[in-house]
Amino acid sequence: MGLLKHLERDFPIIDSDFQRFCASHGILSDCFDFTQFHLILALAIYPHAVEDFLFHDLYVLAAFAEAQSTSERLKQGITQVLTIIDGQHQTWFNGMELLENHQRRKRVLRTGCVGLDLLLEGGLCQGQLTELVGPSSSGKTQVCLQAASNVAKDIGGVVFIDTGNSVSPKRIVHLVNNILDPTPGEAKNRMFERIMRCILCHSVFNIFSLFNVLHELEANLRLQSEEARVQLIIIDSISSLITPILGSGSHGHALMISVGILLKKLANEYDIAVLVTNHMVGRDGGTLKPALGDSWKSIPNVRLLLSRVSGDNKCSMSIIKHPSVCARKQKMR
Repeated sequence: MGLLKHLERDFPIIDSDFQRFCASHGILSDCFDFTQFHLILALAIYPHAVEDFLFHDLYVLAAFAEAQSTSERLKQGITQVLTIIDGQHQTWFNGMELLENHQRRKRVLRTGCVGLDLLLEGGLCQGQLTELVGPSSSGKTQVCLQAASNVAKDIGGVVFIDTGNSVSPKRIVHLVNNILDPTPGEAKNRMFERIMRCILCHSVFNIFSLFNVLHELEANLRLQSEEARVQLIIIDSISSLITPILGSGSHGHALMISVGILLKKLANEYDIAVLVTNHMVGRDGGTLKPALGDSWKSIPNVRLLLSRVSGDNKCSMSIIKHPSVCARKQKMR
């Protein structure tokens, strides 16, 4: 379903007549095409477009609307946009609410990677966005597949968003079989089927497809039962979707920030652990740094660096950023 269909379905009052009315008054016109972006997405992506609307004298705008044959509908559209903008505001929390929020999310999801779980004092924390950074062939996808298999076994409900054809059914089968190795025959077959059914895979190859999948997922999360709850969302890799759009300047950076905000919203509101991977790029002097730049690095709650140990088959995992665990390094097999 295209993004325009989402717009028509969710906000029928924001029709083509309203769009033309806004454009004729310089609102959401220079940066925004309603045929390309969902209204909510546009308001999150383009803060200057929101300013266009908010800094307009709404009494004057309403007076212009009054002169139109569809005045009542246009005024309803203005009210709808203001309601959406108001919904984008962050809620203020007092210290006690923050403490209760933290205590409510004590659950961590074991990844099955012993070194990683030790490093994180248990595993991936629900309600947080964790970023796994590493150079090519460092083992990022293997960690993602291991985490997906283990969470599906322990709890269930994993959404794996694959952006580079990295999901191999054979690798998942191998990992699941390793997890179930001590389990006897028929019981093992039943558990194997249950685990495999709990891992839902989506292939996306551009940022707009990702937004579509995430918005559809959000709609489904509102209706999910406790037994079928999504516990973990994995995107391998987020950087392969974002890097191509960064060349478009401020619009690309705004899209990047918007997808980060949406992922953190899903994590926060539905107590989901979100794991994304990011690659490394060169910096001056020949050293490597995480891709996506300074604008992105403040988005993840947790940043982990995965690297290969030179001349060894082992990996090394380091904490770059964590709200409650001190920076340290752990070797992994």
